[in-house]
Amino acid sequence: MVRVWSALLLMSVVPGAWAQAYVPLEQRLSPQQLQRVGLTLAQLRMLDGMLSSSPVPSAPVAAPSAPAVASTAGPAPAVAQDAPAPAVLGLDEAAVASRVQGDVAGWAPGTVFSLANGQQWKVLKGRLTLRRPLASPEVAVMPGLAGRWFLQLDEDLPRARVYRIR
Repeated sequence: MVRVWSALLLMSVVPGAWAQAYVPLEQRLSPQQLQRVGLTLAQLRMLDGMLSSSPVPSAPVAAPSAPAVASTAGPAPAVAQDAPAPAVLGLDEAAVASRVQGDVAGWAPGTVFSLANGQQWKVLKGRLTLRRPLASPEVAVMPGLAGRWFLQLDEDLPRARVYRIR
């Protein structure tokens, strides 16, 4: 804990000292690594601006002196220019629409739903008892934030938080 406070104190006393050594991501990563990350050039530069204390220039800056390495892999792929980024983490997944195999009288934590498409979803949170059981109802399993999934029988009923077991 003392080391953390010492580092914070040093950065506050000498604010530009640690930022001067910052090397933009375009120079740190190979073109193959940049492509795997999947950021657009604008997103990459925005991230560089967040990581450094000063704005990143729009033209690439010469890399620090390093030994030249000959590439035998041919032309390197460029960073994706127009790939759309998901607006909210986790909501880029598609909902699953299917039918439950068997009757549904309700759910509680631990209830397993077997769907007609072969998937099985287990209830993590939520509890509901229906007035009368539904025979093989249609369901939608929808993504939520940060990897959460919700099972919905009807718009008017509460949803169960579920996770996929198969």
